[in-house]
Amino acid sequence: MNSILYVAIGGALGASARYSLSLLISKIYISDYPLGTITVNILGSFLMGFIVGWLSSKVNDASNLMLFLGVGLLGGFTTFSTFSLEAFSMYEKKDYGLFITYISSSVFLSIGALILGLILARKVLGT
Repeated sequence: MNSILYVAIGGALGASARYSLSLLISKIYISDYPLGTITVNILGSFLMGFIVGWLSSKVNDASNLMLFLGVGLLGGFTTFSTFSLEAFSMYEKKDYGLFITYISSSVFLSIGALILGLILARKVLGT
């Protein structure tokens, strides 16, 4: 299968999952804080860490799987451009406290989730 097709199919599935999860979260938690976006970014970072940890230890040729899961699925799932727009919107509204909180929590929690995913993959999969 063509590598672009792996990315395209994964991207369509990831974007659909992101949209669905964001809708669900926004119906449960009504707030000015973009909880759906940060949840998706943290979860996506965790899954990326887990997938990289898994693929690097258990799969001989992971290139197509990484294209589908990492580039496509998680690329479509995470929402950095949405994050940027939401952060800028907070800045424009002069809501500086929310702006700083959102940026710092998104970055640090996403990196922490990626590290957690790597650690979990290594422990569970014995790498």
